[in-house]
Amino acid sequence: MLNSLTPEIEKRLRSILPESRFAHADSRYLQEPRGRYAGQAGLVVKPQTTNEVAALIKAANSEKIPVIPYGGGTGLVGGQIVQDGPVPLIISLEKMDAVRAIYPQENVLIVEAGATLADVRKVAKDEGRLFPLSLASQGSARIGGLLATNAGGTGVLRYGNTRDLVLGVEAVLPDGEIYSGINRLRKNNTGYDLRHLLIGAEGTLGVITVASLKLHPVPRHEGTALFSVTSPAAALSLLALARDQLGEAVSAFELIHRQGFEFLAETLPQIRNPWVETPQWTVLIELGLPHGLDVPMAFENLFEIALDNGLAGDALIAQSASQSANFWTIRESIPEANRLIGSVSSHDISVPLGSLADFISQAGEQIATLGAFRINCFGHVGDGNLHYNVFPIAGKTRAEYTTERYRIKRLVHDLVHKMGGSISAEHGIGRLKVEDLERYGSPVKLAAMRAIKTALDPIGIMNPGAVLRIK
Repeated sequence: MLNSLTPEIEKRLRSILPESRFAHADSRYLQEPRGRYAGQAGLVVKPQTTNEVAALIKAANSEKIPVIPYGGGTGLVGGQIVQDGPVPLIISLEKMDAVRAIYPQENVLIVEAGATLADVRKVAKDEGRLFPLSLASQGSARIGGLLATNAGGTGVLRYGNTRDLVLGVEAVLPDGEIYSGINRLRKNNTGYDLRHLLIGAEGTLGVITVASLKLHPVPRHEGTALFSVTSPAAALSLLALARDQLGEAVSAFELIHRQGFEFLAETLPQIRNPWVETPQWTVLIELGLPHGLDVPMAFENLFEIALDNGLAGDALIAQSASQSANFWTIRESIPEANRLIGSVSSHDISVPLGSLADFISQAGEQIATLGAFRINCFGHVGDGNLHYNVFPIAGKTRAEYTTERYRIKRLVHDLVHKMGGSISAEHGIGRLKVEDLERYGSPVKLAAMRAIKTALDPIGIMNPGAVLRIK
């Protein structure tokens, strides 16, 4: 049984670190982007070293106080918010944002967990290198939170998920002991890889404080294009064609439905739609080519073959870096437009590529049987990840559809499961999807997860209620 943070316990915690590290939680630490969760006003601590994090967790373990690790607060499944139960200690790593070291020739960057993704990408760029993780929230998302959730983003097709970009981590375990797993090695086959156990655990097994990240060479020539495609099936055929023609040069392949452009026009009219007539389906493609290859010509050749095969009807090829940035602004602004509209039910799902077109068709047909809705389907189709979001019809709000939300989610997730997919492609489980994990997850996997949790955190202080239900 965990204890609430009392004034007496708070006084003991304040004796461990300088007073400047402490603050009471304001709204920033008690809200999440979709507004579905509101946290408790506990104590926020902002340590500046791994040793300080260790001291706090050791004390919390002794006092049986729940600990909520806090990164940038951009998570979308409630993993950073605890609504009820014992009042927690919130540990924010925002003051631990230093670059420890960079080794450009090795393509390695060692950075503290509080650094924002934007800062990490800039440090790499300044050294002529690329850290390829890319998210719309990169200005506020922090490395520790990105590792804790194994974030995806737009570059997974070429570079992999976050865990594929990490060589090692330093972390504080639930008993306050420090795991020193920072290294620069590509090969290190010495027993269980605790790095991958901690990445994606959403702060339930410890707090990642430092990470050794993989960098990549910056492609010498980059370019972006929008292709209109006849259907999701055509988009998948275009993806196969692009990879056959260009291999790993395809850095991103994003599917956008016309509804996304309509939402942008409705909520963010300053974002220009480059299409004269918006197609039903658009694909945003980014290429990164080595020296000696021409990006516009590569796109033109790809379009000619796609046109001949009936896959694409038109293409807009960015003629400058600013135009390329404008194309990406469209894609990266769709989540904000969605937020302003207010979804009835949002889904971060993945299915095998061969089932993706059938999923879009069948899900739309099944949702139509529940009533009239607008569906904004978009996402990282290159890796099978869709953000399949269901919205009220024009003139209504999501508050009018509260009874339909669960039915829509159940319908979508049942179909995903039937097709061998995942009900959480890149956002994690948090608190929002604990019931879904129990419904669709393997009982063997869930039992193993709980055994690991019990072994490392027998008292259950680390982010209680996230990923696994409290028993």
